[in-house]
Amino acid sequence: MESRTKQQRRVRQAIAAALFAVAIMAAFLGGTVTGFVARPVLAADRPSQFEVFWEAWDLVERYFVDQDAIDPVRMTYGAIQGMLATLGDQNHTVFFSPEVAQQQQSSLDGSFEGIGAYVEGTDSGFRIVAPIHGSPAEEAGILAGDIVLRVDGEDITGLPEWEIISRIRGPAGTTVVLTVLHPNEDEPVDITVVRGKIDVDSVTWARIPETNFVFLQISQFAADTGDELQRALEAMNAEVADGNAIDGILLDLRNNPGGYLQEALRVNSQFLEAGAVILHERDSSQQLRTYRSVGKGLAREIPMVALINQGTASAGEITAGALKENGRALLVGQPTLGTGTVLQPFTLSDGSVLRLGVTNWLTPNKNLIKGEGVAPNSRVEQDPAVRMIDTFELERSATLSEVLSKGDRQFNLGLLQLRLTTK
Repeated sequence: MESRTKQQRRVRQAIAAALFAVAIMAAFLGGTVTGFVARPVLAADRPSQFEVFWEAWDLVERYFVDQDAIDPVRMTYGAIQGMLATLGDQNHTVFFSPEVAQQQQSSLDGSFEGIGAYVEGTDSGFRIVAPIHGSPAEEAGILAGDIVLRVDGEDITGLPEWEIISRIRGPAGTTVVLTVLHPNEDEPVDITVVRGKIDVDSVTWARIPETNFVFLQISQFAADTGDELQRALEAMNAEVADGNAIDGILLDLRNNPGGYLQEALRVNSQFLEAGAVILHERDSSQQLRTYRSVGKGLAREIPMVALINQGTASAGEITAGALKENGRALLVGQPTLGTGTVLQPFTLSDGSVLRLGVTNWLTPNKNLIKGEGVAPNSRVEQDPAVRMIDTFELERSATLSEVLSKGDRQFNLGLLQLRLTTK
């Protein structure tokens, strides 16, 4: 068994590493998504106020009646999470345990095992940002905006986000029962989900029946989203070369939780003229860095309309704002989430990861995304329980009337706007 003294030393070093990461975050303002390994600071460099923390820690260890409940790792992670909560960067700056950090990385790499949903911890509880299209979560009836109350019958109130995620994730073929409160509902329901292997294609497309329009879905900005979009656009251009006209693109960014900034830049460069502003970054000293479209885009001329909603976040909001303010596409749907900070990951000594918002994102017209979101040109409110049209649905539908009858009002209006744009 590890001695209490050694245990205390190890825990204090981990927390010191976290403080060091916060102290140096201003030195890393490039918006990259590569990890930085933090090292502990010397005792002399710690803020004097931090001694109060150790006073509280020592009192817990010495006097708390239920000594078996004292878990130094959970206490440490809880302290870090509490520290981050005071920064006010809700929905973005976050701390991950080593296990969850690996899970998060695997989802952005494009494959993992679990229920297939994007999640976040909020003041109102543990929230489903969006189920992944075609995932076990979506098939079971999990909805964007659901609040998870219990996992396998156990109340998760107050548990760290990383622990909740660990309970929900699991090997393919196993089951988990989530007790969720649907948006606009008063009573929770139990939903059984059979976990699966989630292979995430971040870019999918299909023709809209009885039209010359294409429905293009970008579900997240993962490590290979730029390459996937390149292949999709090349396939579309090949169809045009074969005489199958494409008169417009209906781009779906709904429930896109974001991802890598670099991939968002690559995506936008396919749609925007070279030199067009995609976004600005503003750091703590109010200095601006501007990112522009580069290269030879494959879809810079074709008419576009884009769909957005309250689940469109981060890099999805960058794209929505860039398309709107460059006059490239009309936006249809609901205002986006408003999570506009560049995240810098810092890897701590135990493998946990601190992802800190180090700069704010602004749209091409220098409108702040954080806390504001991007507003659509045409607002269409839609209940989260409505099953949204996706590429899989289009491939199963034989007629346009069949598609329009599904009740996805945002899709329907987006298609109408695209028709008007191309007249």
